[in-house]
Amino acid sequence: MSEPVVLGIESTCDETAAAIVRGRELVSNVVASSMDEHARYGGVIPEIASRAHAEAFVPVVSQALADAHMELSDVDAIAVSAGPGLAGCLAVGVSGAKALAYAAGKPLYGINHVIGHIAVTQLQFGAFPTDTLALIVSGGHTSLLHVTDVARHVDVVGTTLDDAAGECFDKIARLLGFPYPGGPHIDRHARLGNPKALRVPQGLTQGRSGHAHPYDFSFSGVKTAVARWIEAQQAEGNEIPVDDVCASLANSVADVLSEKAGRACEKFGSDTLIVGGGFSANSQLRDMLVLKGKRHGIEMRIPQLKLCTDNGAMVAMLGVNLVEAGVKPSSPDFSIDSAMPMDQIVME
Repeated sequence: MSEPVVLGIESTCDETAAAIVRGRELVSNVVASSMDEHARYGGVIPEIASRAHAEAFVPVVSQALADAHMELSDVDAIAVSAGPGLAGCLAVGVSGAKALAYAAGKPLYGINHVIGHIAVTQLQFGAFPTDTLALIVSGGHTSLLHVTDVARHVDVVGTTLDDAAGECFDKIARLLGFPYPGGPHIDRHARLGNPKALRVPQGLTQGRSGHAHPYDFSFSGVKTAVARWIEAQQAEGNEIPVDDVCASLANSVADVLSEKAGRACEKFGSDTLIVGGGFSANSQLRDMLVLKGKRHGIEMRIPQLKLCTDNGAMVAMLGVNLVEAGVKPSSPDFSIDSAMPMDQIVME
C-alpha cells in the first residue's frame, strides 16, 4: 500500500487548524487562532471560540488543500479531533468533517487530540520504539502515558489530580498582571530571574502522598503557595521581584515534570520519552528534560515549537497511524466527547 494521505482537522479550543500528511511527510499545515479575541477576558470564552471556528473552518481547510496542491478527492481519509476539549468547539470541527467525509465518500476518524500530540513527533523523529513513555503537558492536561501502539493501545501511567501545569502558570500570570496567555510571559521573565529565590512546594513528591502517587501530578498547592506569597508582599507594600517569582515557579514545575517522567521511564524500561502539548514550548521544561535525559540515558523527543500547540498536523498524523494499522473508521454518527479518556484513541 502507498503511503496514506490524511486531512487532519483540529478545533478543540481556540485554534482552527487543518493539515495534510502523506506517510511521515507534512505536506501542508494551516492554523487560524482566535486568541486575540479572548485576550481581553483573560481566558478562552467558549461561545466566542465556537463562532470563530465556524467562520474559519472552510477557509482553513481550503487553504490546507490549496497549499498541498490537492483536491478533497486526493486524500485517503479525514481525521478530526473528537475530544477532549470544549464541547461547542468540538461540535463545529466534527460537524464540518462529517460533511466533508460524506460529500467526498472518505473514511472519517474521530480521534483523541491528546494522543495526536504524541503521534505528531513522528514527523520529526520517525517511528516509535517499543515501550515508549509520553509526557503530555498543556493548559488542561498533565499526563504520563505508556504507548504500546499509538494506533491501538495507550495506558495512563499518571495524571494531574487537580490543576494542570498550564493552568497553574495561567493563574499566576494573571496575579502578576500579564496578559493572556500568560505562559510565554512567565517563560521570558523566568530566564532573567533566580530559580532558587522562592521556596516553591512540589506536590506529590514527598512522604506518604509521594509514595502513593509516584507518577501523578498536583499543581494546586504550587499555585496557592506562590499566590499567597505575592499577596503577602503586596500587602506589605513590597515590590514584587517578577523575574525571581517566574524563575522559581518555572524551575519547580519543570523539576517535578521531568523527575516523574524519568522515573516512569525507568519503571517501564523505556529509553525514549515523547513530550507533547502546548506547555512543552516552555524553555525551562525543555532545558530540564534535555539535562535529565542526558543524565539518565533517555532520548527526549521534544517537538519543534510549531508542533507543540494544537494543530492539524497532529490530527492527520494520528489518522495516518490508524489507516496504516487497519483500524476501522468511526461510525458516521459518532459523537464528540469533551472529557474523552486518555486511553481512548479513536471514537468507534
